[in-house]
Amino acid sequence: MKKSYFLLLLAPIALFASEGVSAGSTDIFPRTVNFLIFVAILYYYVAANLKEWYFGRKNEIATKLDSIQVKLKESNSKKEVALAKVEEAKVNAKNLIETAKKEAVLLSEKITQEAEHEIENLEKVFQDRISIERRKMQRVIISEVLDEMFKEGSISLDNDEVVNIVNKKVA
Repeated sequence: MKKSYFLLLLAPIALFASEGVSAGSTDIFPRTVNFLIFVAILYYYVAANLKEWYFGRKNEIATKLDSIQVKLKESNSKKEVALAKVEEAKVNAKNLIETAKKEAVLLSEKITQEAEHEIENLEKVFQDRISIERRKMQRVIISEVLDEMFKEGSISLDNDEVVNIVNKKVA
């Protein structure tokens, strides 16, 4: 194989070993051969590095693409998990609202019952106060009547009359 390259290098020397170019001819053929030899030499030295760079770049892009796809799958799974949590939170919120409404009803009923019980207790206390005040008033009236009767001294009454007088004052 190296011999073929060596022959390619010597071919232009043999082909162009002429005395010169005449006025009517062109030198396109020798220039083309020289260009092809230059391209062959350039390919020989640069092709391996160029292929290595190309495949390295190709692998780098493929690796980046794979990592992006992995990240995309991860983000999609996280999105699905987040959406599931949102749905669960909505269900929990509805349950909490229902529970809060039930508790509000129960609390209002409890407060109503306590208020009614308190009103009943206040009415009982009021009735007790009324009876106590009546007794006080009766005592005060009896005391006044008796004081009037004893101050005058001239009135002599029997027990039945005193009781009638007291009953009139009390009533």
